[in-house]
Amino acid sequence: AVKYIERGDKIDENVQREIINHRSLRHPNIIAFKELLQWNMHLVENSLSGYVRLENGEDEARFFFQQLISGVSYCHEMQICHRDLKLENTLLDGSPIPRLKICDFGYSKSSVFHS
Repeated sequence: AVKYIERGDKIDENVQREIINHRSLRHPNIIAFKELLQWNMHLVENSLSGYVRLENGEDEARFFFQQLISGVSYCHEMQICHRDLKLENTLLDGSPIPRLKICDFGYSKSSVFHS
């Protein structure tokens, strides 16, 4: 997946924070940061199959919620707060048993880097 980002002073500050925070995270429930292409500001991340759609009741909701909590707990262990968790910032990989991935760390904050 590629995330295109417009350039600008305030946006560059948010993008810098996103890059620093996201790059430091390695967890099965967080989309992997691959590389940064700077000519037009593109972030390259893992390719995923789609958005989370809860259609099969409580068991499915519990399955994905446990994955979400695992990813969030890891972020907090790394002293990073996502600050924009919502359904649109979660994706599914293409595996037979889908794995939830947290994405979009543009509003994240780190107590380590004081971002």
